[in-house]
This record gives sequence, structure tokens and C-alpha cells, in this order.
Amino acid sequence: MIVTVIDTSLRRASGSFFGLAYGDALGKPTEFLTVAEIERRYGPAGPRELAGDPALVTDDTQMALAVAWALHDAPAFTAEAVEPLLRRRFLAWAASPDNNRAPGMTCLRACAELARGTRWQEATVADSKGCGANMRVTPIGLLDVDLDTLAGLAQLQAGPTHGHPTGLAASELTAYAVRLLRDGAAPADLPGLLTARARAQASVYRADWLGDLWQRPGVATPTEFIARGWDECLGALARLDAAAAAPDDGGDPCRQTGEGWIAEEALATALLCAIRHADDPVGALARGATTAGDSDSIAALAGAFVGAAHGMAAWPADWSTRIEYADQLTTLATPHD
Repeated sequence: MIVTVIDTSLRRASGSFFGLAYGDALGKPTEFLTVAEIERRYGPAGPRELAGDPALVTDDTQMALAVAWALHDAPAFTAEAVEPLLRRRFLAWAASPDNNRAPGMTCLRACAELARGTRWQEATVADSKGCGANMRVTPIGLLDVDLDTLAGLAQLQAGPTHGHPTGLAASELTAYAVRLLRDGAAPADLPGLLTARARAQASVYRADWLGDLWQRPGVATPTEFIARGWDECLGALARLDAAAAAPDDGGDPCRQTGEGWIAEEALATALLCAIRHADDPVGALARGATTAGDSDSIAALAGAFVGAAHGMAAWPADWSTRIEYADQLTTLATPHD
């Protein structure tokens, strides 16, 4: 029985990490197109086949790999051990010739400051809650760690680039969603489970992971700082809950939960795709890629969620050898403890 549970966990971890890359690859060519243009190119169901050999991904997968490698190399899952490794991997990504996939300006600006040796709490783009932090957090959701460590790691990996409290909270919720799905939760239950988590964490500032990041003009306390992020995530989750409860009109999910350029909307819209297509994993990716918003990030997160629920069986067997960075995904998809 124990062997079966472990084997299932490994398959789901692989399914989630590969699913993120598959969604990223399907959404890459559609990101800046209208829904009408996407449907003209791919049909009303959207893109459902990987293109190219290898099928190229974007900075979403590249930065998720950077986070995964930092975790892989960490001697312990503490802020002191992980932060220097995240910095090293982020800077290697920023300087790589493969960093030519329309990377986000927030990450590039923050990495430029990190490269100067600036403390990460000062290097971060303090007002950015773009989705660049939660698009890369999936590897943390696949770790076998307690929930406090998961939360601390999720917020720590967000902090060096996206210092807005909503970027921190949405990253934690994204990692928590991956954990819940990997452990057997049904996609339809996620809005309620994440809402409960957000309410429980609304006043929790993780100073042992974030240090003095909270100190901003006009902010009196760490609790006041972090509560803003949880409040905005609760608003997005309420919109997700309402959308998931209504009949599916088959249209662009961004119209109900946001275009995904910001963190809480990327989480909500990707989850809506996962809920709508819980039994059609490739359909979840295609739905995420057929949007007027941040299609690659929405589809990538949808792939991480559905892959965590179904494992590698969710995906066409030949995709695992055709996706870019397949060797690294294979190495890093195994949970670490």
C-alpha cells in the first residue's frame, strides 16, 4: 500500500511539472492574439497539439526550472539556504542566451538589481503583482514539506522579483493548490479550500522568510502589509467561485476571472480552466491558451493543476520527449524531502 501511494505521488508530481511546460508551449504562440484570431488558426477548441521538435516554452517554464534547481541543490529548506540559490538561478536565467522568450520586465528589472549585490528586499519591484512569481512556483507545491515551509518557500521565491503582497499571497495559494490536487483533492473543491486558506492566513506575515520586506511608505505594520494581498486574492477567489458555479458558456474564461497578467487573476483563471475541463486535461490547456489574456501563463498553470490531479496519464505519451527541457523536467519532477 505504501509503495502504491508513493508511486501515485511521483506520477502526479511529474504530471504537474510536465503539464506546466505543455500548457506553456501551447499558449506561447497565442499569447498576444485575440480569441477570434486563435480560433481562426486552431479551430474553436484551440491548440491541442504540440508544435515543433522540440516544442518551445517561454520564460514561465524556464523560471520554474530555476526554482526547481534551487530546491534541488538546497541543503535545507530554510530562507538562509534557499535564497542564495534562487538568486544564483535567477541571475543565470537572466543572462542566458535562451532568455529570448519575451521575458517579463519585472523579473529583468529585479535581476539587474540582484546582479549588483542588492539585498533582495530592496532589489524587488515592490509594486509588482504580475503573474511572474506564481507562474514559477509549481515545484514548491510538489515538495513533501509541512504547510508552513511550503508557504514560506512560495513567498520567498516570489519576493526577490515581485514584492507586492498580492504576489506573495497568490504564489502561496498556487503552490497550495498544486499540493491539494497532488494529494487527491477534486478541482471543483479548490475555490472553497483556497478561500479557507486565504482567510486563515490573512494576518500572517512570515518574517523569518521575508525579513523587512513589509516596510513601505504608508504601511504601519507587517500585518497591514500582508493583509492587502490576501484580501485581493479573496476577491479573485470569490469571482472564481461564482464563475465555476455558473453554466459554462464556452467562451473566453478571462471575461469572468480576469486576463491573468496579474497574480491573483492568473491563479483564478487557470483554476477555472482546470475545473471546467477536469476530465479533459488537454482541453484545460487549450482553454487556457484560447484567451485574450496572458495565455501561456494561464495554460501553464492550468497544466500544473490538472497534471497534479491526474499524473502523467493526463498527457499524450509522445509529448514527454518532444517538449523543450525534457531532460531537466524528468530530473526535477521527483519531489524532494
